[in-house]
Amino acid sequence: MELGTREQAILALERRGFTGAGAKERAIREELGLAPVRYYQLLNALLDDERALAHDPVTVNRLRRIRETRRAER
Repeated sequence: MELGTREQAILALERRGFTGAGAKERAIREELGLAPVRYYQLLNALLDDERALAHDPVTVNRLRRIRETRRAER
């Protein structure tokens, strides 16, 4: 089973680089129609999904490392 369109769009958004304050949040609202809080909830769940890892291993592994680093800092 493959990722849905929304899940693929979330990973695609994470691959992009954003400059300027609020640019990413604006893209989340405009392109995905999601509130940033909901976006990050979905993204966090997606990082634990093996289908996401198979779809985009570079992005998922990078985000997993960032997440683990932040957890270790707490």
